[in-house]
Formats: sequence, structure tokens, C-alpha cells
Amino acid sequence: MTTLLLVRHGLTAMTGPVLAGWTPGVSLDERGRAQASALGARLGPVPLAAVVASPLDRCVETAEAVAAGRAGQAGKVETDERFGEVRYGDWTGRPLKELAEEPLWRVVQAHPSAARFPGEAGEALADAQHRAVAAVRDWNARIAAEHGADAAYLVCSHGDIIKAVVADALGLHLDQFQRIQADPASLTVIRYTELRPFVVRVNDTGGDVKGLLPPPPAEDGAESGGSGGAGGPGPSDAAVGGGA
Repeated sequence: MTTLLLVRHGLTAMTGPVLAGWTPGVSLDERGRAQASALGARLGPVPLAAVVASPLDRCVETAEAVAAGRAGQAGKVETDERFGEVRYGDWTGRPLKELAEEPLWRVVQAHPSAARFPGEAGEALADAQHRAVAAVRDWNARIAAEHGADAAYLVCSHGDIIKAVVADALGLHLDQFQRIQADPASLTVIRYTELRPFVVRVNDTGGDVKGLLPPPPAEDGAESGGSGGAGGPGPSDAAVGGGA
């Protein structure tokens, strides 16, 4: 029942007006640093087995604010290029107002599974989703093997990548991923179980984190991540009626 905390990087000077993409040297601005610091403080009570980031500066800096003061593996940010931004090719560095006039813009909005960004470095959105979801599967297996089924880890990534991962967890076609929002420095949480993922939070920018703490050990000594059966619902079961 590995829990993934997905965090979008904090604000930069390019966030919003310009499509930064893989532009090098884009760091958090003063607002983004404040967001990252506040997020790190808010997540302080949540034990993390690892903190992972896209290799781009704005994500590493945000992740470092979460990792600060943590012991062990979670105190050091690991990078994974598969969580990097979509490679927007020739669109990189251009103003969004300008890009909105391009014919491809409507494809990205209405039929993103068919969108491939222009230029030799351009990537298809479907390919970006595939690499990010594959990375999540790999990290889920690694974290569970090293830290147990109830472990949580954090990944700091980018808006479109987070939305693509959430769409996969919800069983949505990529063409529906534009219905999901991931604001700067927001928190999205997915719990992965043997049967299905549970999307616990989306675009949380200030909620209480008590619900993200790991469950207490079972009193009879059994693992808390049981499989159900005679003992009641298991971790993959959805509560009928919604639960408490």
C-alpha cells in the first residue's frame, strides 16, 4: 500500500506566462521559495522513505525544502529524469498567449493523446505519461521492498506530468487529463494497492496532513496491510458507502 506524494514545484519567474519546459537554470523565485518552505514545514510530520525530483532546478529546490532536516535516505534528494517536464520541443521558452494561436494548441486541449510537440526534441504527451507512470511503478516496488508496504515517498515534478500520473491512477484516458489541476507547490496523493490505486488528494495547497500518517501496527502483531478475507476489508477494498 505504498503512498506517493506528488508535489509540483513552486513558482518561478516563468511560471504562467512562459512555457519553461527544459529551459536550463530556471530556479524558484522569492514566491516559490516561500511556497517550498511552507510545504516542507507542513509535511514535516509525514515520514518519508525517499524524496525524489525531476532533475530541473525548480523541482530539486522544492524537493530540498521538503528533505531539509530529515534523516536517512529522505534527507537527500534523488533525481529521476523520467519525472522531468514534458519535452515541448520548439514550443519551449515561448509565451503561452502566443502558443494559444497555434493549431496544435487545440489538439493539446481536446485530444492530448494525439499531441506531439514540434521539433527534433519534441515529445508526445502519451510518451511523457508512459515514462512517468513507469517511473512510479519502479519506485513503488523499490520503496515497498526497502521500507515496507505502508511506506510513503515524495516526488517533485511538473504540472502536466502530475496530471498524467493522476489520470492513469483514475483509469482515465489521457484525453481527459486536462480536467485535472496541479497548481504550483500543490500536493497530490495516491495510495497504490494490489488491486487499484486510491487518489487521496488532488491539488491540495493547505490541507491538514494527519490523514497521511502511516497506520499504527496491528495489535495482534499482523501487518497492517492485510489482504482482507475473514478479517474484514483489505487495503485494496473500497469502503461501501464511502467509509468514515
